[in-house]
Amino acid sequence: MFWQYRRVATRSAGILLYRRRDDVEVLIGHMGGPWWTRRDHRAWSIPKGEYTAGEEPLAAARREFQEELGVPVPAGPVTPLGEIRQSGGKHVTVWAIDGEIDEKAVRFGEFEMEWPPGSGTTRRFPELDRIAWTDLPTAAERLVAAQAAFLDRLRAALAAAGDRSQ
Repeated sequence: MFWQYRRVATRSAGILLYRRRDDVEVLIGHMGGPWWTRRDHRAWSIPKGEYTAGEEPLAAARREFQEELGVPVPAGPVTPLGEIRQSGGKHVTVWAIDGEIDEKAVRFGEFEMEWPPGSGTTRRFPELDRIAWTDLPTAAERLVAAQAAFLDRLRAALAAAGDRSQ
């Protein structure tokens, strides 16, 4: 008998913080942990995290932002940027907020994993190990490939609102 197993797709929600300078800049984070240490291209992410069924995605996005960066999400209106599916199957929903954070107050959240694999030793690593404000073209090169779609959606939302700085 042939059994087919169906993998349940995980869902994540995040906040894409942006600010206006000469150009629009977005806040992205370099993924922490040993797999990402020596990588830069496609090793950055929008601050986000998983949420469970029944949890309101925007509330999860706000919670995950605070957990990953240790600072609250700035107050202000949110702009929904929709959902994408990453290559590994994860569904990511993001909202944009125009705002600033106190970068000196950032304290990265951590996760545990066995490292090195098969060693039986559990170690703690930061979820993100650094953050950067970047312009949209730079962010598009650094972000996990599928997340770059959120930058296009932000640009379109700002243009629709009459913002010419993007």
